[in-house]
Amino acid sequence: MKLLEERIRKDGEVLDGDVLKINSFLNHQVDPELMMQVGEEFKRLFENEKITKVLTCEASGIAPGIMAAYQLGVPMVFARKKKPSTLNDAVYWADVFSYTKKVNNKICVEKKFLSSDDHLLIIDDFLAHGEAVKGMLNIAKQANAAVAGVGVVVAKEFQGGSDWVKEHGYRLEALARISNFENNQVHFVGEK
Repeated sequence: MKLLEERIRKDGEVLDGDVLKINSFLNHQVDPELMMQVGEEFKRLFENEKITKVLTCEASGIAPGIMAAYQLGVPMVFARKKKPSTLNDAVYWADVFSYTKKVNNKICVEKKFLSSDDHLLIIDDFLAHGEAVKGMLNIAKQANAAVAGVGVVVAKEFQGGSDWVKEHGYRLEALARISNFENNQVHFVGEK
């Protein structure tokens, strides 16, 4: 998605440890117009898949997830990182390691929101090592829900998560595919 790549070049900041900071439009402050276009692109890519729900992870997956769900006309469910007191014990759990924050999280989704009748589109902001996506796939498996595919706003192709998703037979659509960082610059797949 050219517009997204341009925005990453303009406002993104490469940090130590192969981290891309794009908090001015996705991870802290959200650009709703850009996210609407992200949602439209995910709709274009997955509209023939008979999606029943979008599954994402709080917090940064919510903006692209809700826009994709809105465009597809389906509900969005987000995996919580902490079980609120209002949830009973009827939840699906998965472990997720955050490389950015260097912490282990347990994510959960209340069982009543996912079932074997669902055909899910998993959406996330970033795909690096693939930990959040693996956790959401684990939850989908526990619910016996079908997974139509995985859509990510940004894939850091050099960190292995994209390969893992594809090697495990899932369709992956990344709107911006980063091949590497060099001299604090972002390089996208297919660039010379």
